[in-house]
Amino acid sequence: MKFVRDVATVFSREMIPALRRPAALVFTMAQPLLFLFLFGSMLSGAGGHGTGGSPWQWFVPGILIMMCLSGPMMSGYSLLLDLLGGSMERLLVTPLDRTAMLVGRTLKEFVVLLAQAVLIIALAAPLGFRIDPAGVLAGLALLVVFGIGLGALSTVLAIASRPSGNLFYGVTQLVLFPLMLLSGLLLPVDAGPAWLRAAAALNPAYYVVEAERALFSARFAEMTVLYGVLAAAAVAAAGLALGTRAMRRGL
Repeated sequence: MKFVRDVATVFSREMIPALRRPAALVFTMAQPLLFLFLFGSMLSGAGGHGTGGSPWQWFVPGILIMMCLSGPMMSGYSLLLDLLGGSMERLLVTPLDRTAMLVGRTLKEFVVLLAQAVLIIALAAPLGFRIDPAGVLAGLALLVVFGIGLGALSTVLAIASRPSGNLFYGVTQLVLFPLMLLSGLLLPVDAGPAWLRAAAALNPAYYVVEAERALFSARFAEMTVLYGVLAAAAVAAAGLALGTRAMRRGL
């Protein structure tokens, strides 16, 4: 029960400021919304790439992964600010469990990501995106698992970036865009050269994107779903294990 209370305490500490600044949450969605309405509209005459004929069935899951990469992956930024500003030191003298600190922060990112994903799906529906309830629920569950892992890994990077924080900024900028481009969330990787396809095969985000597209199109039996689930679970397990260790030893 103490662990649950500690998680709730950290979650409230992280969530309340976000609720008081809703404009900041909307601002983080600016890029995905622009891609949804502008880039997605350019695909209106394209094929659905095996997703049932509608290009929106192919494109919307990619936008959700874009939010997942640019949101939870940057969640370590708030921890880095706490570390550099000294507020984390005051938090560490409390009896809060350090693992609960990681879980509470990750839970906040989970709630924000889920709310943003639901909003994107709602906005995409009038554009032609077909909503299958079971597929949407399964896709959101997979998205959350992947987002939790990325958020935890971002926490590890923030702790390792002390005291200057330069490592965090450098790695996120160096890793974020290749992850996006090699995941095939905007354009199909299959149309690229062999070396690009080989590089994409090493990217776990690629398998999650393909699984999301299959789930949102209610194609549950495809092997891409299994590969995506395994990739997301591996990222989540690695992130939580490394994040817990970093919170216990690195702070």
